[in-house]
Amino acid sequence: MGRKSIKEARQKEIIKVFYKLAKKEGLENTSIAKIAKEMDINPSLIIHYFQTREDLTYGLIDYILDKYQLIYKVSDKKPKDSKSALLEIIDNLFSKKWNTLFDDGLFYSCYSLTFREPKIRDMYKKLLDSLRSILSSHIEQCRIEGLLDVDDSDSVADNIFVLVDGAYFYLSLVADKKEHEAKLVKYKEQAIGMLKMQEEILGLVG
Repeated sequence: MGRKSIKEARQKEIIKVFYKLAKKEGLENTSIAKIAKEMDINPSLIIHYFQTREDLTYGLIDYILDKYQLIYKVSDKKPKDSKSALLEIIDNLFSKKWNTLFDDGLFYSCYSLTFREPKIRDMYKKLLDSLRSILSSHIEQCRIEGLLDVDDSDSVADNIFVLVDGAYFYLSLVADKKEHEAKLVKYKEQAIGMLKMQEEILGLVG
């Protein structure tokens, strides 16, 4: 038990340094040797915890996907009704919180590996399917309580995901801060529109 926790802690430490360097220099330019140099350790120690560069990359993607899940986490500081919980998730999806959790360049570098690596594709798909299910459950609960007038919670959740994916890919290309913020608000309005929350849309516009 103790040995396993030490190993996991050491692996996480290595992954965090990998993330830091890959964010700065690019995924393809970050080697085991560079990570070892940054940590002031022998490269063989990294190989001890991650046998190959591929294993190290899998660990990095796990780390990134764990951060991705935080976007969908509802605060437990105070009790929330179903509608407030759903709106908090929507707020997180279209907020600066995304930018504090992710580096776009590194995120999309890792995402591009899904086209070549079946294991990485499965890692992404498994997580995203799970998050779609969580969002759909929140929407369905609001529908059951009569708070939303939607026909198919799964379809609405899927459409919001499509909007989010497209929005952030495009926004990663937008350098102007005001334009970025304006489009983020617009996309959030569209997501709330899918939920048929007219009062919330008016609140955003106002």
